[in-house]
Amino acid sequence: MSDLKTQFERAVADSKTLPERPDNATLLKLYALYKQATSGDVAGSRPGFSDMVGRAKWDAWNALKGTSAEDAMKQYVALVEELKG
Repeated sequence: MSDLKTQFERAVADSKTLPERPDNATLLKLYALYKQATSGDVAGSRPGFSDMVGRAKWDAWNALKGTSAEDAMKQYVALVEELKG
């Protein structure tokens, strides 16, 4: 698990220096995978209509409910590697 944690932390750092900015859907996926890996299932209620960004983030994170932290880390690492090219 510590090897995966190291890969995940490296991927988090690499995600900040990608050759080009990912589209919004990919950014939401990165956000949701990161939150699932570090915090577990989403908590709290869904933001209201006036908070469009918060609502989109909550929905993306909620879609991963039940995914283990390990699986979320693996998916995050794979997605960042794909974006690096």
